[in-house]
Amino acid sequence: MTDLAAALGVRIHDPGPPSEFHLSRAGCRLHAFDWGGTGPEVLLLHGGGLTAHTWDFVCLGLRGAARLIALDLRGHGDSGWSEDYRIATMAEDVIATADHLGFDRVRLVGMSLGGVVAAHVAGTRPDRVERLVLVDVAPGVDFESTGRVRAFTAGLGPVDDLDAVVDAAMRVSPRAHRASVTYRMRSLFRRAPNGEWVPKNDPRPPDFPAILAAIEQLASQLGELPVLLVRGGRSRVLPQSTAERLVGRVPDGGLVVVPDAGHNVQEDNPAALTAALRAFLAP
Repeated sequence: MTDLAAALGVRIHDPGPPSEFHLSRAGCRLHAFDWGGTGPEVLLLHGGGLTAHTWDFVCLGLRGAARLIALDLRGHGDSGWSEDYRIATMAEDVIATADHLGFDRVRLVGMSLGGVVAAHVAGTRPDRVERLVLVDVAPGVDFESTGRVRAFTAGLGPVDDLDAVVDAAMRVSPRAHRASVTYRMRSLFRRAPNGEWVPKNDPRPPDFPAILAAIEQLASQLGELPVLLVRGGRSRVLPQSTAERLVGRVPDGGLVVVPDAGHNVQEDNPAALTAALRAFLAP
């Protein structure tokens, strides 16, 4: 992890691994990584189909500037599967995590689906959120551009060799950093007793209409909150004009475009994202 982060340009404050913890809410066991650190309390929420490990490189770079918690959303990573994946339910999971840790007011970083959840937290519990970072998500996202990735994710199943999955992922996203993709795939699968690699995430398809409806309501949930929108410079999901439109509607909003990054900004260019987060979250 640290070697790959350094190769991607991340300046590492503390190379030690994070600790892990679990909590239960509404019948679902949630898992998170506690990266420790000092400074403002920051919760990081991953995108759909990813896990909390997607923030590993960023957390290694931010560790000296903030107290960092990366949560596996329900149905993802090492959190439990559920019959309830509503945005409101996942938002309450975030509040429960903050309560579990004794955090009063937090700073939220949410990528894609995680950004939708973070915005819902801000809209329903503004007393608990100090600042908000949205990574590559805003009303008007180009949902159709995610078709190939969604089809690839939906087709994931038990495999004998993870390298074959990495090869397939690179065909879908040929400009991605192969070592980062390999790292991601290892976080998305676990080794079964029979030796096969099986996906961790719930294979049932998400409720995309509900998620898209929540994205369209996102701007109304931000209020007077300081908001930073981060866009991947080569993201097809969030066009530049769409990003600018959201920032124009936010009283205290800013936009950062991270070069050489697609939708998965935190994996494509963690060093640049870390710099942007450090400036906004821990001024």
